Amino acid sequence: MVKRIILHWSAGRYYPSEFEKKYYHFLIDANGKVYKGNRQPEDNDNCSDGEYAPHTGGGNTGSIGVCMCSMYGYKSPKNQGDFPIRKIQFEACMKFCAELCKKYNLKVSKDTVFTHYEFGQANPQTTSFGKIDISYLPPYPWVGKNEIGAFIRSKVQWYLEKI
Repeated sequence: MVKRIILHWSAGRYYPSEFEKKYYHFLIDANGKVYKGNRQPEDNDNCSDGEYAPHTGGGNTGSIGVCMCSMYGYKSPKNQGDFPIRKIQFEACMKFCAELCKKYNLKVSKDTVFTHYEFGQANPQTTSFGKIDISYLPPYPWVGKNEIGAFIRSKVQWYLEKI
């Protein structure tokens, strides 16, 4: 049963690779187009069979992995590399996450929509601890790393109210 959405950046370029499709259920390119990964969200109902999308170490079961194809070369907010998240990409991702919330009857909360970074911070015993996606938003540089989750949830909620 789908119980949450975990958002990522790929640390790759602007368009999904076959490699990235193995790890995420959905990938959003630089222009906001949504691609399907190799697995359906329902494949993550049971991760013990090895047939699932392994996007979040320690947090895959019941989770949809949504990824923005971006951030290759990112080192810091002052050294973002050549593939920073684009505004159109981010907004398309938020709208798509709202559609997923509606489809899977998820109320937007810190327990149902969050970043890989937030999951790692809350679960230091997992391999997700220390992951930096998403700890910086190039289109919204004023949003601090510890406020990004709340910012994302407010955007997803806003889009959800529009559908």
